[in-house]
Amino acid sequence: MLTTKGRDAAMRLRQRASLSIRHAAGLTNEPPPRCDDPHEAFGDVHGVARLVHRELPSMLVGGVGSLFFQMLHPHAMAGVAQHSHYQDDPLGRVLQTANFIGATTFGSKETAQVAIDRVLTVHRYVHGIADDGAPYDANDPHLLLWVHCAEIYMFLNAYRRFGSQRISDDEADHYVREMAPLARTLGVLDPPESVAELNAAVLSFRGELRLSADGVTARDFITHRVTKSRTQRAIYGLLVRSSWSLLPAYAQDLLGVRQRGWRDRLVVRPATRVVCFAMRLAVPPPPHVTIVSPPSTATT
Repeated sequence: MLTTKGRDAAMRLRQRASLSIRHAAGLTNEPPPRCDDPHEAFGDVHGVARLVHRELPSMLVGGVGSLFFQMLHPHAMAGVAQHSHYQDDPLGRVLQTANFIGATTFGSKETAQVAIDRVLTVHRYVHGIADDGAPYDANDPHLLLWVHCAEIYMFLNAYRRFGSQRISDDEADHYVREMAPLARTLGVLDPPESVAELNAAVLSFRGELRLSADGVTARDFITHRVTKSRTQRAIYGLLVRSSWSLLPAYAQDLLGVRQRGWRDRLVVRPATRVVCFAMRLAVPPPPHVTIVSPPSTATT
């Protein structure tokens, strides 16, 4: 058995590792306060979203993957290229996204509304002309639908592959349904409410997707220039490749990152699971969330 001294040393080591991992991921601030009161919380305190969003490793894979997926829409990419400074502060965007997800998943209605209002304010100024000569607007419900679907598609699939628990198909449907009210507050008119609807919505955008010149720049930057140290580059590169493998085949082809099946199954996935396990030890997720399954729709 470990002595008190040994336990204290182990705790300090884990705290240092946790801090290092969070800073490497751009999470330099404390997460928003958690609200567990069902009447005060913005989201379902017993829902699947809290299970999916509580684990840093799979959220990193899903978050990076959603960036690659979103950049394939030339109008979404134009908004990022023309109205953000992601190359100057790539981890700043990660922090903003993490804070928004944290506030709307674990926060109170008041905390979530502050985060939502901040996004809506930013969106008012994001508009312009894309490289195809067409106007774009961050408040366009169609474009908002794409961003929403790309995000939850990648978060859900990253958790199902690299998360610590298995979730059923019904629970996956519940996750998509839980995320719909948030999408509506941001301006999405008809967000998907099941995995089947999510997959159909993602597929409906296929004809609009392509890798623009701005997309090429963003792809190469996110792939190669986000991290600096050798260790961080090795781990980050693994997470990037894992995120690519979660994308539909046509999206991998458009990005020019098609993964070899045998290498993904035999090397990338096992190595990523080991990294995710180690990261969960260093950055333990919040307490276990009890999932409330949706009521049965079967008739008698």
